[in-house]
Amino acid sequence: MKLYLVQHGEATSEEVDPNRPLTEKGRKDVSRMADFLKERGIRVATTWHSEKLRAIQTAQILGEMISTEIVKKEGLAPNDPVARWLEELNSRVEDIMIVGHLPFLQKLASLLLVGDESFPIIAFRPGGVVCLEREERKWATVFLVPPELV
Repeated sequence: MKLYLVQHGEATSEEVDPNRPLTEKGRKDVSRMADFLKERGIRVATTWHSEKLRAIQTAQILGEMISTEIVKKEGLAPNDPVARWLEELNSRVEDIMIVGHLPFLQKLASLLLVGDESFPIIAFRPGGVVCLEREERKWATVFLVPPELV
């Protein structure tokens, strides 16, 4: 099972728009990433996203290209606890994408990879994708692609 962790694309500042939609650059970065993933044959059964507009927009752009289903999930906000996701992710068999925020994604990756959410081992970038893979109950990093490389 592969898990794709995606930090939402670049968003406007809260001062400009409290809803923080994606900027034009954020939309372009995520669109290029979606093309990049599709060209490599990457497909996921489900894309989960937080309830925040920037994550919704990112998930929609990516989901149109590589996902069968796009689902809003509670518990994916920036400061939500990550431990509750461990059991669910370890029981899944189909590939999943989670579009979310920092520090949530960084903590989740650390928990899955080294068993300690407070040990930051992945540097996320807005619009970037981190692919983890689970074999049995062990997780490993497969690749990290920041938008500036696509």
